[in-house]
Amino acid sequence: MFSRLLGFGRREFASLSEQEILALAISSEEDDARIYKAYADGLREQFPQSAKVFDAMAEEENEHRQHLIELHRVRFGDTIPLIRREHVRGYYERKPDWLVRPLGLDKVRAMAERMEDQAYRFYLEAAKRVSDASTRKLLGDLALAEKGHESLAIRLGRELTPQDVRDEEGRTERRQFILTYVQPGLAGLMDGSVSTLAPIFAAAFATGDTWQTFLVGLSASVGAGISMGFTEAAHDDGVLSGRGSPVKRGLASGVMTAVGGLGHALPYLIPHFWTATTVAVMIVFVELWAIAWIQNRFMETPFLRATFQVVLGGSLVLAAGILIGNA
Repeated sequence: MFSRLLGFGRREFASLSEQEILALAISSEEDDARIYKAYADGLREQFPQSAKVFDAMAEEENEHRQHLIELHRVRFGDTIPLIRREHVRGYYERKPDWLVRPLGLDKVRAMAERMEDQAYRFYLEAAKRVSDASTRKLLGDLALAEKGHESLAIRLGRELTPQDVRDEEGRTERRQFILTYVQPGLAGLMDGSVSTLAPIFAAAFATGDTWQTFLVGLSASVGAGISMGFTEAAHDDGVLSGRGSPVKRGLASGVMTAVGGLGHALPYLIPHFWTATTVAVMIVFVELWAIAWIQNRFMETPFLRATFQVVLGGSLVLAAGILIGNA
């Protein structure tokens, strides 16, 4: 494995014969067709028009593969050498689709453009390094074919995903992002920031001990994060609601709940009580303003209403904690 990472045991491109270059092109086209097909399958449910683009690109890759196979059969016979990208030093590599999931529109479009550009530049540069005329012609033809793929992607994108379709798919993608990450994360941040105020500040003013207060805040934050995460993941599998993966929602909710509580618990690592409390109170108001901003930015809640609800509610909980701690 270590030697593979360093490139040991790989062939130099300059050492490949014309038959091996052609075989490498065939295997590359096969891999790219599979990747495009996987992209199409991953996008089909939510973005059917964009999925058609990648279906068509996969078909185009398969057609080029057939042409290359026919050329190989004419020049070298039916037996194609087994040579792939990972066998050649310096050759560009492709990530399988499962390594880049979840698939988003911008991500797959950018990756497809990069794939075709890599192939084009590689073949073009390779053609400059060889002296044999027939090999140079072969590499040049492959470069033009890859450039044609890039033009095909642009053309198909315009035909199958006009601006109104892309706008609609963009809205769908944003809506899915909000449902899967923003909404549960915001709920967790609100719960962690507000619900832990009372126990943390009650402990602070009851004990006057910053370390004990920190331990109370740490346990309350982590416990609330675990509870919120499991609750979010368990109560909705996302199939009927369309809210996405329960694991992703649970992580978003759990992590943000813990972060919300730890924000005003961590200052109590400062040994001076009033310094720690002052910093904690300042962080509380930053958290509350952040919640109001997120509500306004992603949930389209009017900013003044969001501010009134969050800041007023948080202030009341904070005051309750201080009063209880002083009782």
